[in-house]
Amino acid sequence: MIQAAAIEDADQVMPLLYAAIGSIAFSLAGTGDEGEALRILNDFYRRPGNRISYTNVLVDKRDGVVAGMLICYPGDEAAALDRPFIERIRREAGRSGHTLDQETKPGDYYLDSLAVHEAYQGQGIAKSLMRAYEARALDRGYGRLALIVEENNAGAHALYEKMGYSPEETLEVSGHRYRRMVKQAGQTSGR
Repeated sequence: MIQAAAIEDADQVMPLLYAAIGSIAFSLAGTGDEGEALRILNDFYRRPGNRISYTNVLVDKRDGVVAGMLICYPGDEAAALDRPFIERIRREAGRSGHTLDQETKPGDYYLDSLAVHEAYQGQGIAKSLMRAYEARALDRGYGRLALIVEENNAGAHALYEKMGYSPEETLEVSGHRYRRMVKQAGQTSGR
């Protein structure tokens, strides 16, 4: 069942988030240590006002287990949602010049991260989460949907194309190349 995430889902969402964003987790946390990065991101998840806050997360729960998760938010708010990460890195690591690569554009409703637990893959959960994301975008008045996907992730490319997303441009985020894909909200999704 697709629903808004709760603070209590943090320990189940974090491994899925890490699987979805990989090296971006280190950029957000300001550390190259996986355990420390996950601890920092877990703390951010529990607080509103940042990109990975539970307030931006949709989950698919099956018998109390988070089978899949999706993070989404308005592109117009991306800089403000990234500010807490940058301020933490400046404050705690003393890195005054730290920035985060811009993944989204103003006017877009942005799909930041999507992951399905290994035990639940192949059950249509990713498509259901994407449909919920698209409905949320329409409800909030957004006409354009956007996401990025690593260039070499053929499975994700196929899913997004099947859902009606088209490649727009290539960009680099956290040292990796991504393809930005877009779709007009309200366009019919694939099966």
